[in-house]
Amino acid sequence: MVQSIQNAFSLPDLRRRILFTLGILILYRLLANIPVPGVNAAALSVLSEQVSGNALIDTLNLLSGGAVTNFSVMAMGVYPYITASIIIQLVTPIIPYLDELSQEGESGRNRINKITYYLTIPMALLQAIGQINLIGIQFGGVDLIVPNFGFGSIEDIVTTVTILTAMTAGTMVAIWLGEQITQDGIGQGVSLIIFSGIVAQIPSNFARILAIPDEFTKWFTIISFIILTLVTSYVIVMIQEGQRRVPVQYGRRVRGRKTYQGQNTYIPLKVNTAGMIPIIFAQSLLAFPGLIAQIFRDPAATDPNAIQQGSEWVYNTFGTQSGFFYWFVYFWLVVGFTFFYTDVMVTQQRLHETLQRQGGFIPGIRPGKRTQEYIKKVVRRITFVGAFFLAIVAITPGIMEFIGVVLWPLIFGTELIGLEQSALVITGSGLIIVVGVVLDTMRQLEAQLLMRNYEGFIK
Repeated sequence: MVQSIQNAFSLPDLRRRILFTLGILILYRLLANIPVPGVNAAALSVLSEQVSGNALIDTLNLLSGGAVTNFSVMAMGVYPYITASIIIQLVTPIIPYLDELSQEGESGRNRINKITYYLTIPMALLQAIGQINLIGIQFGGVDLIVPNFGFGSIEDIVTTVTILTAMTAGTMVAIWLGEQITQDGIGQGVSLIIFSGIVAQIPSNFARILAIPDEFTKWFTIISFIILTLVTSYVIVMIQEGQRRVPVQYGRRVRGRKTYQGQNTYIPLKVNTAGMIPIIFAQSLLAFPGLIAQIFRDPAATDPNAIQQGSEWVYNTFGTQSGFFYWFVYFWLVVGFTFFYTDVMVTQQRLHETLQRQGGFIPGIRPGKRTQEYIKKVVRRITFVGAFFLAIVAITPGIMEFIGVVLWPLIFGTELIGLEQSALVITGSGLIIVVGVVLDTMRQLEAQLLMRNYEGFIK
């Protein structure tokens, strides 16, 4: 691998691509530290101290690389673009125009991408308004963090438009930077932008482990973090690279005076087709009960009524990401969303129609509807493994919390408060992104090296 890196840097064109990619990522991290105009810096420092363990902020931080805590112009990252992409994927089979574009090859995909970019702008505006108001509810009101935000007066309108424009422009700049990496660098640009944000949070998250007061717990948590990261990364690679190869045969084809012999190949069906999208869906859905409960709860009430008591329980369960019930619901939401999103993705691929057009068939299965049913059956069977893998990765902090607070005291009589931090330095969903992006980038770099007869990274 070291030799391959040396070979990559010895080639002028490849070296330029690598340095260009690194330069864009550094530029993005610099932009992520530029605050939105009009933000109260003193209130932000308080926000940064309270951000740990908050379900809503953790979800927003995942794809923005921690830019939410300093209310940067990149506070939304590329999340509106991802939201727009998911919406387009889900509505493509429903809207005839998009369905026709999806079947027009490269030109159709380019037009769908352009529609996705156009949809990103209103999604970014809506998310900017929602994000500011949601964070305001969480931390003492919008006026505390962003004074004069709203449409109540002329002065407020000017400030509000400035803030929304800055945040929307930040998202579009982040997407543009990602496109530059895809065109002139190494790797998939938007994925690398998300990757850089996740990796940038690791030092500050690791500092929380070092802040654990008990020495034994601190070192036990550090060792747990190392072991957990290595084991999880290994399993992620195995699952992400796992495939079920469905055999396909092609009959003889006659074109003009030439007869082409039939060939045997296969359809590679991935064990985890959905990636980490189901985890984002589940996190987003679980963040809202705690947010709504915070509106009705009153911690200072001496004699709370039934609504306040119920709101307090909901907030303590869903707003702080703790307790058996939270992790139980989280687990099954991830499983359910994995099956749902995988079905949508497989339906959109129309593998049975592609095979029929190209004269291919699965041995023993009739073309057309029977082939479609067979592929769905196989996908759902292997998705069972992928869904439970994603769910276990997602609830790893809960498992570590259970070990430290329940299991360890039963065996040794003392609690390991803070052991869950070993799974929060880099979350399961974040690790899936990191490992996936690294593998994809390695493949692209390997392809460039193999074009020049160099041995690549992956054997």
